[in-house]
Amino acid sequence: MTSAKETLRTQLGGNFRENGMILALLAIVFFFLVVVRAVQDVDFLSAQNITNLFLQNSYVIVMALGMLLVIVSGHIDLSVGSVAAFTGAIAAVLTVQQGWPVWAVIPTVLVAGGLIGAAQGYWVAFWRIPSFIVTLAGMLVFRGLTLWLLAGQNIGPFPREFQALSTGFIPDFFGVGRPNMTAIAVVVIAILAIVWQSLRARRQDEAFGMETGSAAMFWLKHAVVSAVLLFVGWKLASFRGLPNVLIVMSVLIVAYNFFTNQTTTGRRIYAVGGNEKAAKLSGIKTSRLVFFTFVNMGVLAGLAGMIVTARLNSATPRAGTGFELDVIAAVFIGGASMAGGSGKVIGVVVGALIMGVMNNGMSIMGIGIDYQQVIKGLVLLVAVIFDVYNKTKQG
Repeated sequence: MTSAKETLRTQLGGNFRENGMILALLAIVFFFLVVVRAVQDVDFLSAQNITNLFLQNSYVIVMALGMLLVIVSGHIDLSVGSVAAFTGAIAAVLTVQQGWPVWAVIPTVLVAGGLIGAAQGYWVAFWRIPSFIVTLAGMLVFRGLTLWLLAGQNIGPFPREFQALSTGFIPDFFGVGRPNMTAIAVVVIAILAIVWQSLRARRQDEAFGMETGSAAMFWLKHAVVSAVLLFVGWKLASFRGLPNVLIVMSVLIVAYNFFTNQTTTGRRIYAVGGNEKAAKLSGIKTSRLVFFTFVNMGVLAGLAGMIVTARLNSATPRAGTGFELDVIAAVFIGGASMAGGSGKVIGVVVGALIMGVMNNGMSIMGIGIDYQQVIKGLVLLVAVIFDVYNKTKQG
């Protein structure tokens, strides 16, 4: 006889952790909506605050996508904050001091980030040095190089073309103005694409005899997600439209979701993290895949470094401090396993949004940074305990 817990798990479509985190995100948003209104008389879901939420946390989502692959492969990267700071400093030197055009600076910085990732991934993948040690050393090295490159000073301001990477908005091509009809059209297309892709994946799972859960739960989940996206899209459209950085994040999320779910290389990375010896015996070149995950992480850290630098309109020696903690926390809160081999892009995005909503809500309420760190640490601990508990029950 099926237990109530098994029935609930089936009704949630076999994605108990992922759907649970979505519900947790909605609950946290509702909590701050009520509390912030009562304490500060501020609308937590105002168009301006939603826009700020994306602008302030874009770097977390960008780097969390790369960190997911590193953690899934069974490793970790502690240097991403320092690498983001260093690549941001490179962008500042090339743009402000050397006068390079933006179209040349962006690919140069991305290549620099990739080379940094390759330098660290080489020792991890081919020399089998623990990633914790290699990237801890990298965190110190690139923090020092940032101080050296900037000579301990801030470098800025940047031209508007570079600032647009983080603070620019997509114009309304329909010429309406407010609401921004381009933003609404993009959101509607995104919703249709999400539903279509989910239906396609569900039919594929059914064709292979995999558990898909009830149709009612499937449509309920997508109705809630669609309603949330429409609400956010309307809010953004009534303010300044879609931020450029939101478009960049959305493209990356779609690309990495496709890569991890639909490509052979993506599935092999999960195999490496699940059981590296078995993966190697099956013919998978595990070292190359681990190397690739670190190169990819370096490129995304470079992109995040430019986004942060553009938002601040200045490269600072202290930029990137603590970024690695928020990024790693977002991945684990989003459902990735400490042991590697599991984790989803959507879960990571939800985890990053949970961290961002908490940061934003606590800041509006005037909670000190000391208490914020305590609360975020406890949330991370609960997420890890939940992961360990699930694995123990399954074992």
